[in-house]
Parts: sequence; C-alpha cells; structure tokens
Amino acid sequence: MLPYIVQKGDTLLRIARTYHVNAASLLAANPGIAADEPLVPGLLLHVPAQHYFTYRVQSGDTLLRIAARFAVTTYALKAANHPQDLKPLQEGQLLTIPNTGNTRVVDARAEYGQRELQSNIELLLEAYPFLQSYSIGHSVMGKPIAALRLGDGPVKVHMNAGMHANEWITAPLLMTFIEDLCKAAAAGEKLCGVEVRALLRRVSLWAVPLVNPDGAELVQEGLSREHPFYNELLQWNNGSHRFQKWKANVRGVDLNDQFPAFWEQEAERRDVPGPGPRDYTGEKPLSEPEAQAIAALTQEQQFDLVVALHTQGQEIYWNYRGYEPPEAEAIAVKLGKASGYKPIKLTGSDAGYKDWFILHYRKPGFTIEVGYGVNPLPVASFPELYDEVRPLLIAALEAAL
Repeated sequence: MLPYIVQKGDTLLRIARTYHVNAASLLAANPGIAADEPLVPGLLLHVPAQHYFTYRVQSGDTLLRIAARFAVTTYALKAANHPQDLKPLQEGQLLTIPNTGNTRVVDARAEYGQRELQSNIELLLEAYPFLQSYSIGHSVMGKPIAALRLGDGPVKVHMNAGMHANEWITAPLLMTFIEDLCKAAAAGEKLCGVEVRALLRRVSLWAVPLVNPDGAELVQEGLSREHPFYNELLQWNNGSHRFQKWKANVRGVDLNDQFPAFWEQEAERRDVPGPGPRDYTGEKPLSEPEAQAIAALTQEQQFDLVVALHTQGQEIYWNYRGYEPPEAEAIAVKLGKASGYKPIKLTGSDAGYKDWFILHYRKPGFTIEVGYGVNPLPVASFPELYDEVRPLLIAALEAAL
C-alpha cells in the first residue's frame, strides 16, 4: 500500500485515476471513507500498489515535456515523486513515472474540472504547437476561462461546454474532441471519415470547454467552510451540503438564462425570486462574468455557427422565435443523423446562449442535449457519450462551410 494525504480538490475518483486503480479497490483499502461523501483534506489514505517505471532526466527536459512524452498529467508526476526532486529537474536524475494505462491526454475516468482542464491544455499545447490557447475572462472566483483555437480557415465555428455546473461532463467531451482533432491533423489522418487537415484549412474552431468552473467545482467537491460564499450557498441550497443538482454559477445565477434575448420574458416565466441551484436569471442580462466572457468572445469573432453542449435528453435545439436562418433545420437533421439525436423545434424558452446568437446574428446556433439520464450523468457513461458526440461535432464543422 502507498500512503497518500488527501489534498484540497481531491475526490475518490480523482485519486483512483491518478494512481490507476479502481474506486472499489480504493474504498476496500480505506473502509473508513464513504463513496458519496467529500474527502477531508489532510486525511491519510492507503492506495493499492500501482505499476511504475523509472526515467532518467535528459538535457532540456521539463516536467511538462516528460508528462507529454508519457501521456500522464503533471499532477500524476508530482504525486509519484518527492517535491524536492522536481525543483528544479537535474539532468541524469531519476524520476518515477506512473503507468496510467491511458495513452490520452484527456482522461475522463473521474471528475473533470479546472485543474484537469489547465493541465490538459498545457500538455496539448506542448504536443501540438498549432493549437492556441487564450484566456477570455475570469469566473466569479477568479478562475481563468480558457478558449482554444484550432485551424486557420476563414469560417469560424464556436463550441462551448460546462455552462451548467452539474453538466460538467460536457467539458471532457469537448476536450477529447479537441485532442482527437489535433492527433488527426498532426498525423494527416481522418476523423469520422473526414480529412481533418483539409477541414482545418477552411474552418477555425474556437472552443470554450468549461464556462462555469466555479459551479463544476461545487458539484464535484462539495462546499467547504473555507468557501467565501459558504453561508450564502448553504442558504441558496436550502441548507443542504449536497450540490449534485446545482446548475448555476457560484452566485446562484443560471448562466444559460443570462443572455439578452427576450430576457425579461424568461425572468417572468421562470419566476425565481433570487439565487439558487437553477433557473434564476440574475438581476439583469450579462450580470455574470462567465456569461460576459462568452458574449464578448462571440461579438469579437462574429462566428458563423455555434454549438452549446449540455446534458441530457439526446436532443438538438435549432430554432429561436423564427429568427433562425433557412438552413438551420436542415443542419439539425444532419447533426441528428450523425448522432442519433432528435432535432426539436423548441418553444417557450428564452435568454439562452443559442437564443441570443440566433437573434443577434441570424446564423445557425444549436444546443445539444447530450446523453440520457439524470444529471450529473455518470462518469462510466463517458465512452458511450463520446461515441454519440464525436460525429455530431465533425458534422457541425462541415455544416458551417
């Protein structure tokens, strides 16, 4: 058994992923912890032994380069080695490399939040220099909201994910798609039968994988007493420490009810008087920094087509009050054929990102409700969800041309 001290932000699945063990083994080795309770920082856990190998540091190596070479995260490297061995790296020194059994950068076997996103972006930028990363703003808690750009074509497509806190699984779905596009472009290969290099010469993809990092953290890790909004969040959540049903940002505002598209009608329809887990539209449109960041990026780039990933329902929403362009329904049908999802002509909904985009730009915009079940969708469903989403996202890129 390996000793491990629980760190802030750790969850059972995150520790299991880092050490390449399953959660059941970790629970069996630590009978005092419960699967559905947050882990307390400072707690000593026993981790079942994992396979490791040793690497001798070469000239010019950095922690990031070593992590990219062996398809592990920098977090996993730090967990497997003494901190003093990593500051700074010395040529010839020996490092322990965890054998993760995973050849991908994006690893969706556990919760996926801001720390995973930032680590994955660093690794992807190291592996694929043609990928570009930007910060388009900050969350309420000051976390950077990252945007990735891939391709240099004149047609601009935007995709975002993780806008609703308990729909965070859409973030690794979009990041896995980015990684697959990068791999195919670098190798000159096809993805879903499409020549990716040729596609990216005609299309530029701007992706924002995690719009609501504060909310995702709340759903995944629970509420600690050190949280600056502890009292407010507990009150807004009706006194419960369980935040699995939380959709809003950390100020209790539903980010997909924040956009200036008949916002007043949406606020009246929702009739939610103040902050809470879901459906509160805020005091005014674009009051929240996360919504402001997405709106500003859209206004700056003037996208030709947008896709917002949500969960759940296996549906595609493509219209908005008759303002959608004539081709929108036909594109939705194509996306439906690619994924098996059902195109839906929606009524009685306003103030969403897709709604605002269609209203102001008269261009195709789509909300995709990924998967089926109860939010948050289980991590174990990720492979099936990605099989559904990957061809849909490729079809969306092609449809923009």
